[in-house]
Amino acid sequence: MALLHKATITPSKLELLAAWLPTRPWYDGPAEPELTRVAGARFDDPDGEVGIETLIVRAGDGPAWQIPLTYRGAPLDGAEAHLVGTVEHSVLGKRWVYDATGDPVYVAELTRVIREGGHEAPEEVDNGGERVLREPDLKLSGSGAGTPPAGEITGHRDGDPTVVRAGAVELVVSRVPLVAVDPADVGVLTGCWPGQETPVALVHLRA
Repeated sequence: MALLHKATITPSKLELLAAWLPTRPWYDGPAEPELTRVAGARFDDPDGEVGIETLIVRAGDGPAWQIPLTYRGAPLDGAEAHLVGTVEHSVLGKRWVYDATGDPVYVAELTRVIREGGHEAPEEVDNGGERVLREPDLKLSGSGAGTPPAGEITGHRDGDPTVVRAGAVELVVSRVPLVAVDPADVGVLTGCWPGQETPVALVHLRA
């Protein structure tokens, strides 16, 4: 269960991403994008410390971009290259926001979800002490895979796709997810959202 807080975030996630995206080598949209949120979903950190979210965003009428993010209460050592920026959260205080492909917590949980045929986490919003279930608008599904769990991140190539080496496995993260999925595919995380009802491949897991 992903516990969310009804809160004000400054700058907003979309404002933060609008400044960060044009710095990425795989981004080819407007230099000053006006982003819209298309859909989003969460994974759980087993230790309950790191927020893990996959966002689908769009600049104007351009393609949908997959942006996995992690939210931390302190800087992640050695991950300066993956820092998107910082925000002020009205409930949790200062949060460090990372491109999740460089965060070992995301990499481990993403690998687990794919290996075990898992899904996005249920979401519960804490609204001043009252908790309300919320249905994610991004549906994620792991296919199952016979690979080992993720190990330490030993390689990261930023691009489309972004390729992460983590121990004995490799994660290939599509930034612009366009490929429809063969139901027989294994080692894949698929996603669908309003306007994209046919699942597309978001991430491939390889050993």
